[in-house]
Amino acid sequence: MMKKKVYFLLPGLTFGGAERIIFTLLNHLDDEKYDFTLFLFENVDFPTSQLRPTIKVRELGIKRIRFSIFKILPIIYKEKPDIFFSGWGEISAFMSPFIPLLKKTKFISRETNVVSQHVTKKEIKVFYNFYNNFQRIIAQSDDMKQDLIENFNIKEKKIVKINNPVDFDFINARLEISVKPESFKEPYKNVVAIGNLSSRKGFDNLLKVFSRLMHENILLHILGDGDDKELLYTMKESLGLKNVIFHGKQENPYQFLKYADLFILSSRYEGFPNVLLEAGACGTFSLANNCPGGINEIIQHGINGEIANIENDEDFARKMITLLQQNHDREPIKNSIRSRFSKNIILDKYEKVLADLVK
Repeated sequence: MMKKKVYFLLPGLTFGGAERIIFTLLNHLDDEKYDFTLFLFENVDFPTSQLRPTIKVRELGIKRIRFSIFKILPIIYKEKPDIFFSGWGEISAFMSPFIPLLKKTKFISRETNVVSQHVTKKEIKVFYNFYNNFQRIIAQSDDMKQDLIENFNIKEKKIVKINNPVDFDFINARLEISVKPESFKEPYKNVVAIGNLSSRKGFDNLLKVFSRLMHENILLHILGDGDDKELLYTMKESLGLKNVIFHGKQENPYQFLKYADLFILSSRYEGFPNVLLEAGACGTFSLANNCPGGINEIIQHGINGEIANIENDEDFARKMITLLQQNHDREPIKNSIRSRFSKNIILDKYEKVLADLVK
């Protein structure tokens, strides 16, 4: 039987949550049924060398999202893949008006955020008027699905909810080589937060929380880089937060999660936060802000984490102290994630989407 051609598209300029999910899909979906090609704007930070040898990688030689359609649409028209999978929401939006012109190909969009929260520019939002042109739209969470239906009039039958997968084999391999970070010092409790240093991730609110914890033996370790770095560094200094350490981007963040006493998700909104899943996969208890983006689908109260409102910084600080005084069994935390989000469970759902479109 001839393999079906499936093309994936990503920017490739970073290796964040969206990229890690596509990386996992490409390495584990059935390559005996499908011939996979990954298109990248430009390969800046995507670990293509770690993809299976059967995966083809092609670079478009561009950097701007809106310019991608002028490169990729002629390729789709000429090569006529059976399925085209857009792994980035804004790329999908720009592409959506042109889908009816490419009748030989079925189109899938994997939305990466709660759109009404994330997309604020009117010139981008207008493209979502054409989003129903996609044959399938993958939403990572109920929050994301309802947002598409209620705020963008997307037909419910077009949307398939598929949570993000967790690759326990990959994480466990990294945990085996992880040693305790030198910055984790006794007698301090160590709290970890990970993410792009941007307003979306709410680290400014987290610093306000820690301004209430300066006299506690608690250290906050923030991993990540981004546009708000200088702003957050200045805020740390102005608040006198000697108990906050910025570590920048880390090649192996799992060593921080492995030895953390608590993981904090401070985001204002999410899609379906991989880092919250990965904290649980490392056996680390979490305290998450009550924000849109599937938090209630991940956190099982008292088992793998708790949810609180970070804008009430006094209450959030008290909750943190309470959780740090408790002992949390790592195995039930891991099992909570494994039983619902392990890659085999999620990959089966993606396989079904592909099969439904090519039958």
